[in-house]
Amino acid sequence: MEVIKEDIIIIGGGMAGLRAAISAAEYDSKISVGLISKLYPIRSHSVSAEGGTSAVLNPKDNFDLHAYDTIKGSDYLADQDAVETFVRLVPEQIYTTDHWGCPWSRNPDGTISQRDFGGLSFPRATFAADKTGFHVMQTLFSRALKYDNIHFYNEYFVTSLIIDNNRFNALTVINIKTGEFLAFQAKSLIFAAGGAGRLYKFSTYAHFVTGDGDAIAYRAGLPLKDMEFIQFHPTGLVPSGILITEGARADGGFLVNNKGERFMEKYAPSKKDMAPRDIVSRAIMWELQKGNGIKGKYGDIEYVNLDLTGIADKLEERLPMITDIARKFNNIDPANEPIPVRPATHYTMGGIHVNVNTETTVPGIFSAGENAAVSIHGGNRLGSNSTNECLAFGNVAGKRAAEFAMSGNIPDINMNKVLDEENRIYDAILKRNSGENVAAIREDLRALMDRYVGVFRDENGLLTALKGIKQLKSRYGGISVEDKSMTFNIELQWALEVGFMLDLSEIITKGALLRKESRGAHYRIDFPERDDTNFLKHTMARYTVNGPEFYYIPVTITKWKPAPRVY
Repeated sequence: MEVIKEDIIIIGGGMAGLRAAISAAEYDSKISVGLISKLYPIRSHSVSAEGGTSAVLNPKDNFDLHAYDTIKGSDYLADQDAVETFVRLVPEQIYTTDHWGCPWSRNPDGTISQRDFGGLSFPRATFAADKTGFHVMQTLFSRALKYDNIHFYNEYFVTSLIIDNNRFNALTVINIKTGEFLAFQAKSLIFAAGGAGRLYKFSTYAHFVTGDGDAIAYRAGLPLKDMEFIQFHPTGLVPSGILITEGARADGGFLVNNKGERFMEKYAPSKKDMAPRDIVSRAIMWELQKGNGIKGKYGDIEYVNLDLTGIADKLEERLPMITDIARKFNNIDPANEPIPVRPATHYTMGGIHVNVNTETTVPGIFSAGENAAVSIHGGNRLGSNSTNECLAFGNVAGKRAAEFAMSGNIPDINMNKVLDEENRIYDAILKRNSGENVAAIREDLRALMDRYVGVFRDENGLLTALKGIKQLKSRYGGISVEDKSMTFNIELQWALEVGFMLDLSEIITKGALLRKESRGAHYRIDFPERDDTNFLKHTMARYTVNGPEFYYIPVTITKWKPAPRVY
């Protein structure tokens, strides 16, 4: 078995992973950086980010305003020391990517343009039309190719993390192109593998966003934090779920129900259509429950309309991608007719528990981006606060991992655990001649999560979901794959991903059941109020052979005391 050794290994080739790789490579040219991605990096889901990246660039804005907006948006579950650090890290990343060639949209005077976003008290979202993620990713990937000490392992699929004596020992990996099973070792490791949104069916995520990083870390003993907080973006295109950026509303678009009413005025009188995503998503769902939804054109799917006809003159310049999406996928010209939308799964607020230095509970293992929970998002992430997190904390993680690698060494590999993982995959799954269908389990899981662990939750629904997940886990124990080949066996990859998805679904659902309050994106119709007395705390989930074990840690409050969250 081949064992590949680098000084630093990064799991994930998206925005956080690439920024970390560049940071580590620049720290010392003698450090070797291995970047493992199950995709070609430029296909990572980061390219799908559309609307903006918040940063304090305007002299009329300030760090306290950005921090307060973020903390209020989080429903006061964010760690305030982390937020205060975060907002100060971001501006440098905007200017750095600008110098590297990112085509940020500009004002007539040549300064970087910024737009409003939901929950912001100042228009601080920098943007590159509505293709922000695409342009930032192109910039980072092009930059990363300049460094000879960054080695790309594209289309390599990580299956497990081995921790031995409380330190990183090895990763087990499948070379998707050949089917070869191999191990990677390094002095330090960075998780930057993204979110877990494809646990749900109606989602803005690409189909490969299956929570691998969270699940691999969890199985190895790293605790996950606040996983019950799943963001639902209010404007997923019906019926595909493709994201329609919040920037469309920032530029003057608005939501209407089947009566033509601009209903957001009822739910967020001051911010209206530019309220935070959790508030707008709930408003849409309440409108649907009241019978104010639109139906008939897309089967049984009810929706509301996003009206952009009043900004027809801006669409080609400010919103070219969603204009093209509406035309290609729905045969709609948004300059002349509204776009059908409803809430879609969009972001994982929780993730691997890390501190503000991106350090996990195991020395030498770090995490950044959506894979991590610092926590700056708490119960609800503000739009435009994800790509900046990837840049800011990706940079931090790269530097910290490089510092650790400079003084560390690579341990002797625990080959017994490596071989155990190889046997689990090739003997217990690949060689089994008959069994449960992986695709059926995956679709049953997604339907279960959509129905019972969505925008609205209650005890009966969550208990039903937990029961269903346990049944699916039992079925999963007997899965088989029809494709027995070694090269590009995507069915085998799916089989492993579904195992990760089942673990995370159980954590999300059980955490949601235990949190008997409503906070941010977690809304319990049986506990509709926020409960700071009992639940102003982070949910922590730790792996046991009998399922997740839960405990809680306090939220860090610096200078913003929890207050009613009104918009």
